[in-house]
Amino acid sequence: MQLAPLGPDVFSAPQLMPQDFVDLQAAGIVKVICNRPDMENPPELRSDVMAQAAKDAGLDFVYLPLDQSAMSVDTAIEQKALISSANGPVVAYCASGTRSTIMWAIGQASDRAVDDILKTCSDAGYPLDGLRPTLAALSQA
Repeated sequence: MQLAPLGPDVFSAPQLMPQDFVDLQAAGIVKVICNRPDMENPPELRSDVMAQAAKDAGLDFVYLPLDQSAMSVDTAIEQKALISSANGPVVAYCASGTRSTIMWAIGQASDRAVDDILKTCSDAGYPLDGLRPTLAALSQA
């Protein structure tokens, strides 16, 4: 399991496995957001299986799939609210962690400097320089 820090209480990650939830709970994670659509996963990694594994480990689980049509400002705001409402650290995951990181970055555009957002993403292993124009436009909205 590989967690990429985006802030003190938020991480992105590539595909998690059901057995990872026990370790996440032991590490203090309280909520997991699944951004990977079920249609991309085999049955053993689909959201219902993952939700049960999270519940068994004592974690909150939210299914917020990100396909091309869901990669929007509204979804980023929804994800930001899910993170903000947690009573502790949150992990958002998808296939590689990139979509989860993009949603985090877009959600930060109104609160943080674009350079700071992009540096955080890059430091976490997700260089998203191509997102600069979008973040810049959102930061002025």
